[in-house]
Amino acid sequence: MIFDRIKPLSAILAAAEKKSLHRSLGAFQLMLFGIGCIIGTGIFVLTSAGAQKAGPGLMLAFVIAGAVCVVAALCYAEIASMIPVAGSAYTYTYATMGEFLAWTVGWALVLEYAIAASAVSVGWSGYFTGTILQDTFGIVMPAWLSAGPLALGGAPGGLINLPAMIIALLVTWLLMIGTSESAKVNAVLVLIKVTALTAFIAITLTSSEFDTARFNPFLPAGFFGGWGSGVGAVGAAATIFFAYVGFDAVSTAAEETKNPQRNVPIGLIGSLMFCTLFYILVAAGAIGTIGGQPIMGPGGVPFPAGSEELARQCAMPQFADALVCSNEALAHVLREIGFGAVGNMLGYAAILALPSVILVLLYAQTRVFFVMSRDGLIPDGLSKVHPRWKTPYVVTAITGLVVAIGAAFFPVGQLADIANAGTLYAFGMVAVAVMVLRKTDGARVRAFRVPGLAIIGPLTVLGCLFLFVNLPAGAMLMLPIWTGIGCVIYLFYSRSRSHMALGNVEVHEPELAEIGPDIPGLSNKGND
Repeated sequence: MIFDRIKPLSAILAAAEKKSLHRSLGAFQLMLFGIGCIIGTGIFVLTSAGAQKAGPGLMLAFVIAGAVCVVAALCYAEIASMIPVAGSAYTYTYATMGEFLAWTVGWALVLEYAIAASAVSVGWSGYFTGTILQDTFGIVMPAWLSAGPLALGGAPGGLINLPAMIIALLVTWLLMIGTSESAKVNAVLVLIKVTALTAFIAITLTSSEFDTARFNPFLPAGFFGGWGSGVGAVGAAATIFFAYVGFDAVSTAAEETKNPQRNVPIGLIGSLMFCTLFYILVAAGAIGTIGGQPIMGPGGVPFPAGSEELARQCAMPQFADALVCSNEALAHVLREIGFGAVGNMLGYAAILALPSVILVLLYAQTRVFFVMSRDGLIPDGLSKVHPRWKTPYVVTAITGLVVAIGAAFFPVGQLADIANAGTLYAFGMVAVAVMVLRKTDGARVRAFRVPGLAIIGPLTVLGCLFLFVNLPAGAMLMLPIWTGIGCVIYLFYSRSRSHMALGNVEVHEPELAEIGPDIPGLSNKGND
């Protein structure tokens, strides 16, 4: 039977039980940690794509995406406190539903991390070409060097997003040779991001340009845009979900939290609620000052974000300054209302902060690959450790090349949608894993238990499914196609070579601790 191999939880916990974690974190510390993890790429980069899908309804989209994250976060908190080992959703699934489903989750995480890193690279490119080159040095990069052909749908001038490709390759090189950075530097990066967004909110909401009339109509594309359309408030929520990913880093801190039953939900829900409010205020400031109505196509349906049609419309003079056409939305808003210097500072903040997010995403993928290799599901050679750099340089190089190619040829909105498809699948499987463990191993000690799991668990699964079916059709199709490829690899290679098939279920966690150095922004985990 294909679902017959469930790794014993006792084997997975063998290494974790050797460790003793000091409980020192309180609720407020967890909230600050969560805020630092969540705020970043999504809000800096995806504001324009979200506005093109939902218009002013982007604010409602943040609420919808945040609500799904809250219930998913609670499930993550329980299972992470039970299984505090590497591998995340892949490991959780292996312990509850077996090797095959675990493989599909791990395979989805590989897609998620790589595509998310590409999306962040494209977002960085927008701020680099706008803030550094154009507004600081007066250099206008040709369109054929700053946007890939798939971003412009083959429109004249689009060839490759060179800055995005270069930053992806540069970060890959840094990760291969090894870098180190203190927690203080990471804290400075978080402070830069939060300060920049706080300044944006204060300036825009008090600006004389702010006009509530710009919020009408509030839902120009409706609440539901239609299955597979990726528009409307729900379609925007499916894209904006990218702005919240990273909260699961808080759940993994359950083992180091004082009174986790009380403090973990406060930290998780508090940080998510703060970020949701923060995001709504950013969206309100942007839309209220320069407007955020989508550019409509035939039948009153917004042109798809990142499409050829939208690119052609944005090239027209009447839309040149539109929020939905900007590659550096927040800095663009400030320049439009006369705060060019502050806008450039915000751009600098994004340029400084985003490379560390790319690095963390690439690092996270090497962790998943390493765990899968340890389980015998992928060749050992892929996770070979360099003798001098002490990093898994082979898989890092391959991953970095794929990330660079994606960043060079795809727009940020499409990349975020594809990454979200894999993330939503993994989150849904975590909720199922929690429910399964309550049935199969209910007596095991849990540092945190989801209150009302009979309601929260199904809500998480339904919420993830709800956002998934409101992604654009292309993003939805990518997951089953990618999963199909993975299934072929599993059936013809991995299944016969897995350590479970060979009767080896030991866990050697120290291997993971030995690879790689301290990573910049590692505490700033996820897509940010």
